[in-house]
Amino acid sequence: MDLIKSLLDFLLHLDRYLDAWANDYGVLLYAILFLIVFTETGLIVMPLLPGDSLLFAAGALAARPTNELSVWVIIPLLIGAALLGDNVNYFVGKFLGNRIKMRERILFFKREYIAETEKFYAQYGGRTVIIARFIPIVRTIAPFVAGAGSMTYGTYIKFCVIGAVLWVVSISLLGYFFGNFPIVQKNFELVVFGIVGLSVVPIIVGYFRKRA
Repeated sequence: MDLIKSLLDFLLHLDRYLDAWANDYGVLLYAILFLIVFTETGLIVMPLLPGDSLLFAAGALAARPTNELSVWVIIPLLIGAALLGDNVNYFVGKFLGNRIKMRERILFFKREYIAETEKFYAQYGGRTVIIARFIPIVRTIAPFVAGAGSMTYGTYIKFCVIGAVLWVVSISLLGYFFGNFPIVQKNFELVVFGIVGLSVVPIIVGYFRKRA
């Protein structure tokens, strides 16, 4: 329970955490950002890390003249982190998929997440890899399901690269250009909820379409 509270506090006040880390660690913050993005995308048991809001906050932080971070370093670095994580996850699915799918729960991972992601693949095919990039939890499970399923690596990596580039570039630049507006800084928690809300819209729409 304490861990969940800590994660929630980290998510809602991500801008403050990153600002403090930038002051304490300087350019070493690049390594921290890389590790968080890699962990969210590469470890199937950690689907709740704040990828979207992290990119937004990192972009906003890079726009401030008071630190050494550059958005033009952050973007290629985190694209690399996302691609590395996705590839690790794909091959975990390929070689260990059936064993993991038998487990009901591992840390924050639930077996039902796989079932929901498999529905995305049934509906969108390979495009799921791109679409999933913008949907929390699904983006962590999608590479695993692709590896455990019948998608070849050649097909997977094409969609993977497109998705990673679109995801990192779009959200980082949103933060870079808009994240330091006073209204955004004062209401960062609402911005986080807005980003997450927009991310899960496809899931909500799909749910009601099935019930209609």
